[in-house]
Amino acid sequence: MERISRLKELIFRKNIDAAVISDPYNIRYLCGFSGGEGYLYISDKRVCMLVDPRYTLWAKDECKDVQVMTVQGNYHDVIGEFLKEDNAVTAALEGNHLTYNEFRAFKENLPVRDMISVSREFDSLRAVKDEYEISMIAKAEAIGDEAFDHILGVIKTGMTEKEVAMELEMYMRSHGAEALSFPVIAASGPNSASPHAVPSDRKLEYGDFLTMDFGCVYNGYCSDMTRTVVIGKAGTNQRKVYETVLLAQDTALEKLKAGMTGAEADMTAREVISRAGYGDNFGHGLGHSVGLYIHESPRLSRLEDTVLKEGMTVTVEPGIYIDGMFGVRIEDVAVIKEDGIRNLTHSDKRLIEL
Repeated sequence: MERISRLKELIFRKNIDAAVISDPYNIRYLCGFSGGEGYLYISDKRVCMLVDPRYTLWAKDECKDVQVMTVQGNYHDVIGEFLKEDNAVTAALEGNHLTYNEFRAFKENLPVRDMISVSREFDSLRAVKDEYEISMIAKAEAIGDEAFDHILGVIKTGMTEKEVAMELEMYMRSHGAEALSFPVIAASGPNSASPHAVPSDRKLEYGDFLTMDFGCVYNGYCSDMTRTVVIGKAGTNQRKVYETVLLAQDTALEKLKAGMTGAEADMTAREVISRAGYGDNFGHGLGHSVGLYIHESPRLSRLEDTVLKEGMTVTVEPGIYIDGMFGVRIEDVAVIKEDGIRNLTHSDKRLIEL
């Protein structure tokens, strides 16, 4: 209930009488329900998880400290009655999660004077992870470490990117993962120059860079890691690019700490890459927060002015991508501390030649 109390404090400071939570990740964070459908209603007078009959038993099993109500008809009618009984004048919805039609339907059907879209404020409740959350992310990341060790013994010329991706997925799922954080990326040769390449039927060739970006879910929490290896021996240019990315990541991990903004964190790695002459080849941010969802806030990017706090858990993933040739990305997950970071990723980052 401590998490719900913090949300109540947030909405009452903004003179909001009631909140309707629809984002499944926020719902799970606040009351424990992992079903992914329904609405969590919160006011000063009540906290109620509203679900349809398919999810009643599921919700009652997981929501130990929250009332669960089965809604047979329209959610708007039930929420409207709550608002009337609670004398609510202002209600908040998660506009970033709802479609335009869903938000409009709520606005047209709920009996309140003001309907406010609030999303970033609600998401911010999840920004700082507690020790339990960090331990779950660490366990998920450990499965990824094991998967990387496994795949190094499997990779060979002639394998397709799809086969590499499937091997990583099967290993994680059979070694404790309940799901993937996102579809596995396995990109080789010129395909590795695309940061979010989709695994293809391309076969691994001698001299290829192979970038593997993968993560899994453990007890609801996500992991994320990227490693780039060489099939065979690295060329001089490949080695130079790889060492530049590694230096950029090492520099960021050394300098990251609470009190920096996301933009300042991003610059720790970007300056290294720019000085090496590859500034135009690093097109994405340094990283993002990780938790119940794979891409949370705050981010480590040139546009992020949020100040990093102890307990925030972020990816650190600089990259260099040269169109038509190859790309390199190295990614760890780190917990922000007052005087530095705690790295949750332990796989080897030295240039591996297979």
